[in-house]
Amino acid sequence: MKIMVAIKRVVDYAVKIRVKPDKTGVETTNVKMSMNPFCEIALEEALRIRESGQASEVVAVSMGPQQCVDTLRTGLAMGADRGIHVETKEMLYPLSVAKLLRALVEVEKPQILILGKQAIDDDCNQTGQMVAGLLNWPQGTFASKVVLDKEKQELTVDREVDGGLETLCLDLPAVITTDLRLNQPRYATLPNIMKAKSKVIKKYTPEELNVEIKSDLEIVQVTEPPKRKSGVMVSSVDELIDKLKNEARVI
Repeated sequence: MKIMVAIKRVVDYAVKIRVKPDKTGVETTNVKMSMNPFCEIALEEALRIRESGQASEVVAVSMGPQQCVDTLRTGLAMGADRGIHVETKEMLYPLSVAKLLRALVEVEKPQILILGKQAIDDDCNQTGQMVAGLLNWPQGTFASKVVLDKEKQELTVDREVDGGLETLCLDLPAVITTDLRLNQPRYATLPNIMKAKSKVIKKYTPEELNVEIKSDLEIVQVTEPPKRKSGVMVSSVDELIDKLKNEARVI
């Protein structure tokens, strides 16, 4: 059984985000980039399934400029068997990514496609659902627990919903998107980092996959959120109640 995992290169979660002066987007020049945390969780789950003996190969996929190879190398150092890089300088939106993933699925024929539920740069939470729709595969989104039954060719997925947990049973092939509480991703060890340098990364272009990259969205403006006002100290409970009632008007 083959598992394909989509991973995305994003601004590192610890970096303070700065908006470009022209307000067309977020500044990424000379900014530390890393693998999207939700994608790390997706890759970790695929590796655990392989290590349990229920899968034979984990393929990591990334899309974007040449620098995405560094993110793929990180995935290979974590334990993925090989990588695929779809190289393009065009801005990729969820629908374009979903179409590229569909094309790669048709080439690679995986039984399970795992993605992070969202990326921390755009928070779209759309790609997994879109690719499941394009492939006409069952989907388990926001997965907090995944159990694979290889004999029955089905997945049992616990997913987090507003009211608690929902359990789904999916026939393979299927699409999974991962939530934060699914697992704790491993760190890449130095020996595995060295081994990753010799692992295969196959390159494609959107044209080779017969996918046209076009924008379905237009970014009008990107602005920082308004700064919070500084707090005030009150001298008594009565003054606090007065401010909550007459200034904040919350009581």
